[in-house]
Amino acid sequence: MPGTSPARRTVLRAAALAPAVGLGLTACSSGGSGSRSAPTEPVDLGAADEVPVGGSKLYPDENVVVSRIADDEYKAFSSICTHARCPIEKLQGTKLTCQCHGSQFDARNGKVLREPAVTPLEELPVKVAGGKIVAGPGA
Repeated sequence: MPGTSPARRTVLRAAALAPAVGLGLTACSSGGSGSRSAPTEPVDLGAADEVPVGGSKLYPDENVVVSRIADDEYKAFSSICTHARCPIEKLQGTKLTCQCHGSQFDARNGKVLREPAVTPLEELPVKVAGGKIVAGPGA
């Protein structure tokens, strides 16, 4: 910028970069208002038959994903991404995708399918009682 003092150029550059920095911080936030922790006690997730055999269901309010491996076998995992603790809110088939940085997980076994996460999802105790799924510590 010809005719502009070096100090003024520095201020103008900083002002121009401020929105970009804000976008970067937003990208690393949870992207939602959800909690960043798995259940700390058993939670009732509803009817067991809502999860089809071979399929998965995401319970975003409880930060849990449940997969039905066989007619009477269920697996549950925390849906908190192990990379940056973002609540995962996207499930396609049995693939979970974290909206913060793109990590992907297999909802049937919690394994990482795509980085940047390198640690599998936390497995949670799960049981079916009275036709309802209950997941979390003490389930």
